Amino acid sequence: MIRYINVKSRTRTEFIDITEKVQELLKEAGLVSGIGYLYVPHTTAAVTINEGADPSVQRDILTVLNRMIPFEGDYLHKEGNSSAHIKASLIGPSLSVMIDEGRLVLGTWQSVFFCEFDGPRHRRVAVKFLSDKKMP
Repeated sequence: MIRYINVKSRTRTEFIDITEKVQELLKEAGLVSGIGYLYVPHTTAAVTINEGADPSVQRDILTVLNRMIPFEGDYLHKEGNSSAHIKASLIGPSLSVMIDEGRLVLGTWQSVFFCEFDGPRHRRVAVKFLSDKKMP
């Protein structure tokens, strides 16, 4: 079964921590061990795992991406959001994360982020869990 997380971005580019929402879906699914797949069905957004303890890391990543891929340029795409398409392609629309003992396997400082590159918008993330064990 595919589950969805609804995300509402507030600015043109931002990282939104969705770790707890993914963990809540995992708890509802009752899985103990396996793999979680996350997929963003949008061409101007992405998903990644990176440091969640210090928000300046997300700001630094966005600052560098925005410097490397400016909002305005010699882009041919008529909608004016080519930079968002490029950033989304670089970060990627999907990721997988291991599940053990009913929890996402993340490092001490890691979080799961929805990456908005063409906001503000209402978005969603598709989540699917695969497991060979269920909680009793």
